This record gives sequence, structure tokens and C-alpha cells, in this order.
Amino acid sequence: MEKIKMTTPLVEMDGDEMTRILWKMIKDELLLPFIDLKTEYYDLGLEHRNETNDQVTVDSANATKKYGVAVKCATITPNAARMTEYNLKEMWKSPNGTIRAMLDGTVFRAPIVVKGIEPCVKNWKKPITIARHAYGDVYKASEMKIPGAGKCELVYTAEDGTETRELIHNFTGAGVVQGQHNLCNSIESFAKSCFNYALDTKQDLWFATKDTISKKYDHTFKDIFQEIFDAEYKEKFEKAGITYFYTLIDDAVARVMKSEGGYIWACKNYDGDVMSDMVSSAFGSLAMMTSVLVSPDGYYEYEAAHGTVQRHYYKHLKGEETSTNSVATIFAWTGALKKRGELDSNAALSDFAEKLEKACIKTIEDGKMTKDLALITTNPNPVVLNSEDFIKAIRTTLEESLK
Repeated sequence: MEKIKMTTPLVEMDGDEMTRILWKMIKDELLLPFIDLKTEYYDLGLEHRNETNDQVTVDSANATKKYGVAVKCATITPNAARMTEYNLKEMWKSPNGTIRAMLDGTVFRAPIVVKGIEPCVKNWKKPITIARHAYGDVYKASEMKIPGAGKCELVYTAEDGTETRELIHNFTGAGVVQGQHNLCNSIESFAKSCFNYALDTKQDLWFATKDTISKKYDHTFKDIFQEIFDAEYKEKFEKAGITYFYTLIDDAVARVMKSEGGYIWACKNYDGDVMSDMVSSAFGSLAMMTSVLVSPDGYYEYEAAHGTVQRHYYKHLKGEETSTNSVATIFAWTGALKKRGELDSNAALSDFAEKLEKACIKTIEDGKMTKDLALITTNPNPVVLNSEDFIKAIRTTLEESLK
């Protein structure tokens, strides 16, 4: 068949470790044979981020603003062990945190539901979509190790020079301290993105914080959501037959476990990070969850919700066989291609992306899958494939659907 043409490039952000290996396999087997793929490439591998003093991450976010749609491979956020392993100049911040801060978006994550992979939570019947605020909190925090006795304060200096001080702690010995922040306009964007997404998908929206303990920080989130809902969305929700529901984060967790699913659960940045992994794992596998950053300015960045699969990468380096699930990374590509097709009125590109998603699901439902799924499937005779053979099996299914 003739390759599908693209008019506008995608921003392509390469990544680290095993997901970087899968990235190349996916392009070689599932994309380049069928699409005249146009991308503007940025290497977000840790070595290259270190070489560029992390400028490449900033450049990739600016390119996303230029072209509107990006697809990102999983990347390492370095800790002390990675500093030594990669001989880093400094402990670079999370690329996702940098990109999210620059695009000021909301991350929507939803499980990829496949027959034969049943949720661990027996009463979950429908997908639960996590809406994660993608700015601030611990991801933009300033931290300090306290060496010994002394006073630590929050200090706000207004433009006129006046100071407001709040005691954090009188230290009598060593400790640690962290300063978090958020922006009211970012919280407003987050709220509107969640309300709009709920209306678009006709799903109820839940939101939860810990406002009883955090009476200023978390309470501001609660207040902004309620004010915007009452002023702009209450009537629209009533007309659509959906509801907005606020509760405390611990109550939300308890309710989620006993629910049937089928709603959007809006979370602050850290809560969304943790809860999206819980939801994806409980629905089957961390490698079976889509993730898209939606900016209020109309930028979209698609990625897998999981990490770089470090353990498999070390096996791969030793020449050992791996069985790594590439579905979420494939769906990052298909999500970006569908959005690019939609924005460019390129139906052929969007249709191809839909067929590739269906080919992934059909391959698994036909019993061909990676080890993580074979361990939990209700299919009585699964065929366990290695990383490369699974992608090749998807290609076979895809080619049959394209005939």
C-alpha cells in the first residue's frame, strides 16, 4: 500500500532504557512501513539531557507549542544512584514536570480495557479516568537539608518590600524542609479542563484534596473548583445529566474501591501520579494505560503512563530475552497520530491509528501477549511472546486489517 502522507510534523521525544528500545521497534515495525512519518526529533535520553544542561527538554516543550502535538517516550528522573550511574552534572528535574509546567496542562489517564484481562477490583466494570493536575506541588518544590538547630520560615516579600512570615519549624536537630507552590491561574485551567473533559465524554467528575488539614493550600483548590463549577458549568452538567462531586482524598480512595467505575477522578499532581499507577495496575498492567497532557491553549502531549522498565533494560544489555509490554507506548503514538490527523483533517492518518489500536487489542484477545498479561489473563492458553515478537504479532494483525 502507498504510505500515508503527513502535512505537519509531530514533536517526537525519545527516552531511556527499555522504553527507548521499544520506541525504535514500534517505529520500524508499526509506523514507518505504513506512514511517511514526519517528526521533529528531540533526544530526551538522560545522557543527552546532561550534555545540553537539560535545554533539550525546554526545546521539546517549545516545539510542542509550535506544532501542537507531541509524543513522548518514558524518561529517567534521576536520583542519587543515577547521578553516579550516568556521571551527571546535577540531579536534573523530571522532564515530565518541566514540560507540564511549560504547557500548563492537565494529564488524563485511562486504562486500555481488553477482554480476558479482568480488573483486580471485582466490582470495577467501566474504566476510571484519572485527571492529574500537571503543575507545581512537589514537582516544582524547593528543598533543603537542615544540618542542625535553627529556625525555618516561609517568607513572602511583596513588590513594595513588605514581608509576611510563617514559621515552619524550630529545629532542635537535623532534618529536612520542602517548599511547594501552585498558581491560581493554573488551578483554574485544571478545573476548566476537567469540567470540559467531563462534558465531552459525558462522565461524572470527582475531585478530592485534603482541605481539612491543608486549610489554605488544598482549600484553595477546592474553592476554585467550586467557584468555576457554580459560575460556568452547573447548568451544563445538569443538562448533560452528569454530576460534579467533591470529597476528601481519603474518602475518595475508599469510594473508588467500592464503585463500578465510569467516571473521571480529578487529583492534585502527586495524588494523580500515585493513583493513576494504582488504577492502571488494578485494571491489568501499568503498560495498559493511556496518558495525554491537554493544555488549555490547545497543545497535546501523548505518552505512556509507566516508567522506563529498568529491570528489563539491564536484562536486555546482558543479551537476555525480555517480554516487555509495549501497548501503552504504541497508544501514545496512536493518540498523537489521531490528534494530528484530526487537526490536519487527515482522515487516513486518524483511521490508521484507530486500526493500529484495534490490532493491539485483537492480538491480546487472540491469546498472544507479553508475560505481564499472561500471568493475569483469564484466557486458558495464552502464548507468551518476547518484546520484539509481540510487536511483530501486532504488525501481522494490523496488515490483515489493512487488506
